[in-house]
Amino acid sequence: MTAEVVAKPKTTDREDIAKRLLRGSAKASFDPLVEIDWDAPVDPDMWAIRPERISLYGTHLWNQLSDGKRKELSRLEVASVATIGIWFETILMQMLVRHAYHNDPTSLHVQYAYTEIADECRHTVMFAKMVQKLGWEAHRLDPVTFHLGRVFKAIAHGPLIFAGALFVEEVLDQLQREAVPDEQILPLVRSVARIHVTEEARHMRYAREEFQRDWPERGALNKAYSRIVLGLVTYYSATRLINPKVYAQVGLDPKEAYRVARANPHWVETKTWAARKVVGTLDTAGAITGLGRYFWKKAGLLGR
Repeated sequence: MTAEVVAKPKTTDREDIAKRLLRGSAKASFDPLVEIDWDAPVDPDMWAIRPERISLYGTHLWNQLSDGKRKELSRLEVASVATIGIWFETILMQMLVRHAYHNDPTSLHVQYAYTEIADECRHTVMFAKMVQKLGWEAHRLDPVTFHLGRVFKAIAHGPLIFAGALFVEEVLDQLQREAVPDEQILPLVRSVARIHVTEEARHMRYAREEFQRDWPERGALNKAYSRIVLGLVTYYSATRLINPKVYAQVGLDPKEAYRVARANPHWVETKTWAARKVVGTLDTAGAITGLGRYFWKKAGLLGR
């Protein structure tokens, strides 16, 4: 059983933290259009992610694929994850604008929100260009997920905004941190990861602090509602990371491959590993309980 014990930052810390984050942004922000060589060819003999992180790794379908097809699948899966990143960062930008709308624009806290929005604009362009270079097309999400995103960005309030942001950012961050120093990974993917990891570290600090400040102030009914909505958002985000169309592109039956991947203990372990930090933060706060916890578990984010 989890206890709702959260170290609540003092209100005065909000401006101090924003001041430090703004200072960090001034020192280390990047323009991906300038920093990354987008004309460099993509080497088909390199991986886009460590093979053990690929959804079919260790399965009988993996054994059927040639080395070249495995590496192609790695590129397609990274591109698919990036399209989910674009989807959620677009949602996040809209939620941050709404958050800023209800707060004082002269505060450093809101000024950092605007700074993060600018970062996320660059990230979405960066991800979109990487998706194209990796040989993938951005397919529209299934109707349920697409409309859930529309509802979530419209109704999410303080702790839901920042808990949802923290989940997506932490999962991507773990995968990208692993890729940055790995010389078997494509230079393009490593360059994108390096920029994203640097800037997202500030975004995660901002989200974590705001969640921990706001969550304890919410009533029991509000928290119960938030746990369910957060569970649904994490479930649909985690189960849509890999679009089944990637399997068809490497010559596999997409329905069979999707079923095999979903049951693959290696893939479940990867998702659990990638989500472990945000699960620790939110579980300690009591934000992953009841029906909401069921969705986290069903998505493979809490292990087996």
